[in-house]
Amino acid sequence: MTIGIVGGGQLGRMMALAGYPLGLDFLFLDRSTDTPAAQVAPTLVGEFTDRKLLRELARRSEVITFDWENVSIESLRALGRSASIAPPLAALAMSQDRVAEKKLFGKLDIPTTHYAAVDSQASLVRALRDIGLPGVLKTRRLGYDGKGQAVVRSIEDAWLAFERLRGSPLIYEEFVPFDYEVSIIGARNRHGEIVVYPLNRNLHRDGILRLTRAPWGAPTLQRRAATHLRRILEHFRYEGVLNIEFFVRGGRLLANETAPRVHNSGHWTIEGAATSQFENHLRAILGLPLGATTARGHAAMINLIGRMPSRNAFIGDDELHWHDYGKTEREGRKLGHITLLERTASRRDARANRLLRRIDSASAR
Repeated sequence: MTIGIVGGGQLGRMMALAGYPLGLDFLFLDRSTDTPAAQVAPTLVGEFTDRKLLRELARRSEVITFDWENVSIESLRALGRSASIAPPLAALAMSQDRVAEKKLFGKLDIPTTHYAAVDSQASLVRALRDIGLPGVLKTRRLGYDGKGQAVVRSIEDAWLAFERLRGSPLIYEEFVPFDYEVSIIGARNRHGEIVVYPLNRNLHRDGILRLTRAPWGAPTLQRRAATHLRRILEHFRYEGVLNIEFFVRGGRLLANETAPRVHNSGHWTIEGAATSQFENHLRAILGLPLGATTARGHAAMINLIGRMPSRNAFIGDDELHWHDYGKTEREGRKLGHITLLERTASRRDARANRLLRRIDSASAR
């Protein structure tokens, strides 16, 4: 049985590595074979919008999924009933438009930030008047890892950001002086079975995730986040893994964004949970029973960004797991990650901070 995956990045690679023990095969579609996934599975080479290649991917696959959300909805819809696609395209379309995402949060009674759509100078003036300063001006589409957005602290900032980002539909959001960030990951299969992972606490720098710790011991936040996640999973009759990122302010969750796919903040589940997010995604899209999400201990995941440190300095440590995605080094690029496991949260946090100082001193806290 073959799974077709649109996008051949590290998330696709980790899906394939999780699927081989289940007896699955994989076929990727990407713009080149110089990808992490192409090192572990065959790849069709071409544009993500190439309908001939998408039809071939569908013909050779039991189900099509994707490893990032900025893929062409129109091209996937054009496959019609000839292809089984999961997660559902309605969820993918929602995640591609920040305004549609905010509207869904409101519809499902999920707290989020105040916002306004911005498509003209007049609408920017109204947004600044109604929401105030400071705020964040973002593109509605195609933003990730902090790209396509600007913090606005003055009227001058607002106009400079508008000129830089104009040409794309925009959204203006209130700036939230949050205490910290968390994310929740869960999976639903076509039979309606849902599993939810322990809450993750996340640290970002320059818009890129640097450190995740899980489980994050906040039972009230866990219950609330899981409730919000279940509402979205059930709303879409979802199949696959879904992630929601939240700001935490004064003990209150504010939903920031969703990702209808496996997620960077869930990498710890490979070694740190009974069933990884990657395996549960595959189980979900195939309609198989979902695996337990119990944590095996207290995990931390550190992204390796821009430059790979020498693995020889790390891999001798107990319960330290090294992942190299096989990418060439480039500033701001996710090249790999380290996961560590400890028996207690305090030991995990202390060890993670020591490692982070060795790898990326600017992110250490």
